[in-house]
Amino acid sequence: RTQTGDKKEKEKKDPTMASFAEAPAGDVAKGAKIFKTKCAQCHVAEPGGGHKQGPNLGGLFGRVSGTTEGFSYSAANKNKGVKWDESTLYDYLLNPKKYIPGTKMVFAGLKKPQDRADLIAYLKESTK
Repeated sequence: RTQTGDKKEKEKKDPTMASFAEAPAGDVAKGAKIFKTKCAQCHVAEPGGGHKQGPNLGGLFGRVSGTTEGFSYSAANKNKGVKWDESTLYDYLLNPKKYIPGTKMVFAGLKKPQDRADLIAYLKESTK
């Protein structure tokens, strides 16, 4: 076996690599706590709020990356052109810098599938 083969095998078994379809159900209250501790320093979730170091997340679901008016995005974020939904956010939140190389977002990601599912459940409610 080669090292590359071992790595691919590990990724198949690694729960952090699971898709949103395989993710556990999200808990809005737990997601709110995650947002407060990991995201609120740079983001506002509620529509109509201002931008901080990161863009306001109001109206996030269904929006294309890099398109929030009044926020200066990296070229990488603008050019990615990803439409935000549960699946794309689940993958992005695992490792933002890997999902959008060149992003300005300074966040290592959420490795636990439950944490990502909880945060997404919160964002679905709070960004409407």
